[in-house]
Amino acid sequence: MTPIRGVDVSMLDQLERSGAVFRDAQGQSAELLPLLQAGGVNWVRLRLWHHPVNPADVYENGRLLSRRGDPVGGGNNDLAATLRMATRAKSLGLKLLLDFHYSDFWADPGKQVKPAAWTDLHGAALRAAVHDYTRDTLLALREAGAWPDMVQLGNETNGGMLWPDGKTWRATPAEEIGGAAGFAELLMAAGSAVRETDPRAGQADAIRIAIHLADGGDNELYRRVFDDLTARAVDFDVIGLSYYPYFHGPIAGLRANLVDLVSRYGKPVVIMETATGWTLDNADGTGNVFNAERAQAGGYAVSAKGQEMLLRDLYGVLGELPAGKALGVFWWEPGWLAVPGAGWRSGDGNGWENQSWFDFQGRALPSASAFSRIR
Repeated sequence: MTPIRGVDVSMLDQLERSGAVFRDAQGQSAELLPLLQAGGVNWVRLRLWHHPVNPADVYENGRLLSRRGDPVGGGNNDLAATLRMATRAKSLGLKLLLDFHYSDFWADPGKQVKPAAWTDLHGAALRAAVHDYTRDTLLALREAGAWPDMVQLGNETNGGMLWPDGKTWRATPAEEIGGAAGFAELLMAAGSAVRETDPRAGQADAIRIAIHLADGGDNELYRRVFDDLTARAVDFDVIGLSYYPYFHGPIAGLRANLVDLVSRYGKPVVIMETATGWTLDNADGTGNVFNAERAQAGGYAVSAKGQEMLLRDLYGVLGELPAGKALGVFWWEPGWLAVPGAGWRSGDGNGWENQSWFDFQGRALPSASAFSRIR
């Protein structure tokens, strides 16, 4: 199998609608997906939110950022936007990973908020909603000619998803949660929809179902989650990991975790998210995730060469795993330029532009073709 050389470009639709212009290394304007494909990309990852609109006015420090009912920003990744991007990717022959967040906005280890439409659903009713939404989404993609090659059920689900029903840890002793059983039941509801909808189910080219955690160097976390899911016979094919070197520790920890996961569960692994920065400069005044402190923690040169070295190191680690167990890597949002109207939330800026593969004028850096130099 050809290794995954992937990118999460979920901001693309909002970026283009906000006037972003991408340029190749020679400075000529170019569409993002063909440009990245020419640089070696063969997979695209797209996040999906349920109904990404503000449930209330959004303020910060007394300043109104956006109104109730406005799009949330951060890509506005509803089904319509996802279909637009997915069909473009598929038309180029790229493979597609669909990232179900099962939320109206960002889902990650610190927050897994149920869609507003499901707030009052619990138990069998919530499981039915998850099943039907998953099914209907996949049917819409199939109708559009954008059938995914892999799906992930939840995003960075260290502590479960669809809280509190699928939450696996308590913030207070009295908190009512669904626990590990609730999380597993929701995954099974979603997974059954995937299998029922897939016309290739049971075949070699069937959709692969991934379960994705953050903290890629934390073996204790992965054992705890996947031991439980395995004991409950949750149906999945792939273990996905986030690994940001400035957050998740030395690559030796990732290596040890990957070796153990493959041996313990017999499943292939994929790095669902990674990134590091090419500069410490800031294009829009919004504080960036990658700063001097995190650059020191991550250990990679702050340059396009440093970005490529991270990719080389990751593929080097994956290359040590048994045949067929290392699927590849996705870089998170390499095209997220600092463009007004395309911030991490409506009314706010971009904290990621210095981890993209483009300079602040939208011109491709050498990292935009790094995949073509890695085998």
